[in-house]
Amino acid sequence: MVTKIFYNSSLPRSGSTLIQNILAQNPLIHSTPTSGVFGLMDSARMYFSSQPEWKAQDEQEALKGFAGFLKGGLYGYYNAITDKPYVFEKSRAWGMEYEFLNAIEPEPKIICMIRDIRGIFASLEKKYRKNPLMDTQIANWGNLTGTTTDKRMIVWSNNPPIGPSLDRLYQVLIQGLHKHILFVKFEDLCSNPNSELKRIYDYIGLPFFQHDFDNIPQATHEDDKWHGIFGDHIIRPKVEPLREDFREVLGTNACRMIEEGYAWFFNDFGYKI
Repeated sequence: MVTKIFYNSSLPRSGSTLIQNILAQNPLIHSTPTSGVFGLMDSARMYFSSQPEWKAQDEQEALKGFAGFLKGGLYGYYNAITDKPYVFEKSRAWGMEYEFLNAIEPEPKIICMIRDIRGIFASLEKKYRKNPLMDTQIANWGNLTGTTTDKRMIVWSNNPPIGPSLDRLYQVLIQGLHKHILFVKFEDLCSNPNSELKRIYDYIGLPFFQHDFDNIPQATHEDDKWHGIFGDHIIRPKVEPLREDFREVLGTNACRMIEEGYAWFFNDFGYKI
């Protein structure tokens, strides 16, 4: 029976699938692939907020009941598919929704994998270049958008997967929600995984489990054709130091654009420019 759900709300291309599969080595933890559970809960919230049947009831009683409905649905979903006591639920939306979760179950625990965002943009650019036979509709020669590496940085800054994720993270910082979230740098996980896993276990309040970082089975599965060319949820079985090649891939000008446009990220998370 599931007794506690934890949340993984990470930047794309930052090791969120890797950490899910590392955690899945613990026999007490069920790790999810990219989940649609938040969408179910958010749809219920929209219906609850708009329908006259709910508005006509005692507000405090209805809110209390709705919170119970959401918690019951959340735990009911995972109790139907696992008998493990702990779940790591993965969705990029959870960090921004800390207060929503807190109203359902106080003091939710959320981890957020982050990475030098120049490396994230470079990862997307490499995927783009590796798929020349696929029309991603990013490069438009009619209006000259997305036609160069520099211009693709602009497209990705304003579109999924990276644009909304960085906006959410920025708002998390503005609202001070970051103090409730454990941030894990992908670079640190790759160079010192044992230390970073100890930080995670301390944060979620579970006894430390010794993981095998040289042999990580793929426990989560996603059909990446539904995510397009930028979806890549197959992990490498071994954790190794990360080699960043963003300057080679993006070039000096694109790197400078990212550094200037996201100065807040470099300042708040201590990445060197």
